[in-house]
Amino acid sequence: MKRSRYIIVSALALTLTMLSAAWAVETKEEKSLQKESAEINATADTEKGAMVVVQRLGKEFNVTDTQIQALRDQKLGFGEIAIVFSLAQKMTGGITDANIQSVMTLREGPPTMGWGEVAKKLGTKLGPTISQVKSVNMDTEREMKGGKGQMERDQERHDERHGEMSGHGGGMGNDKGTSHGKGM
Repeated sequence: MKRSRYIIVSALALTLTMLSAAWAVETKEEKSLQKESAEINATADTEKGAMVVVQRLGKEFNVTDTQIQALRDQKLGFGEIAIVFSLAQKMTGGITDANIQSVMTLREGPPTMGWGEVAKKLGTKLGPTISQVKSVNMDTEREMKGGKGQMERDQERHDERHGEMSGHGGGMGNDKGTSHGKGM
């Protein structure tokens, strides 16, 4: 009788251990997000890198240095900050202090949640956040190498199109004159 109880209790304990381990496994998306986050943190490891990352976060998410610093004061890395801003941006009202706090509360718990769980609780998917954090990472790396980031390239394309439409870029303006009469 004692032996059968011992076996049942042991089996139950093993099952619970396996289930908790299964729940703790990161999804492929979460691993990808963590990789991008770690790369942003590595870029920000120097003074110049940190400055470029802060500027990129400000441009990408339209946030202030104060908002970034408030999350840094909570011991978040720059990559995690990008994740928090990306998730908060998808909430009603966008990136507000209240939405940032909601994301942080879900993440820190109790119970502590992975980014996938946080996204699910917020009614969104992790894919768009991964893409946005990856974009921040790539643009930051490019800027560190002296290249242009995605936002600068987009702005140049916008400026070129605007110039063409208004006749100042040579694209749609007609330098030869136009005839609206008959016989031409």
